Amino acid sequence: MFTELIGWISTFILILTISRQVYTQWRTKSIAGVSKWLFVGQLAASTGFVIYSALLENWVFVLSNVFLLLTALVGQCIYIRNKRRAERQAAQKDAAPSMQK
Repeated sequence: MFTELIGWISTFILILTISRQVYTQWRTKSIAGVSKWLFVGQLAASTGFVIYSALLENWVFVLSNVFLLLTALVGQCIYIRNKRRAERQAAQKDAAPSMQK
C-alpha cells in the first residue's frame, strides 16, 4: 500500500508539472525555449512506457504514461500552432514595409 501511495503521489506531481508547462505554452502562444523534439520524444517514450507498464500490469505507471502521452500530443499541437502563428507574424512584418512603397 505504501509503495502504491508513493507511485500515485509522484504521478500527481508529474502530471501537475507537465500540465503547467503545456498550459503556459498555450497561454503565451510562444515557442521560445521549446524544442519540437521534446514532444516527439515524449510521444515515442510515453507510447513505449504505456505498453511496457500494461504488460507489467502496473496501473500507476499505465495511468501516468497515458496522461504523459496525452500531454505530449496536446503539447505538440500547441507547438505547431504557435510556430505557424509566429511564422505568419514574421511574414506579415516582412511584407509590411514593401506594402508602404
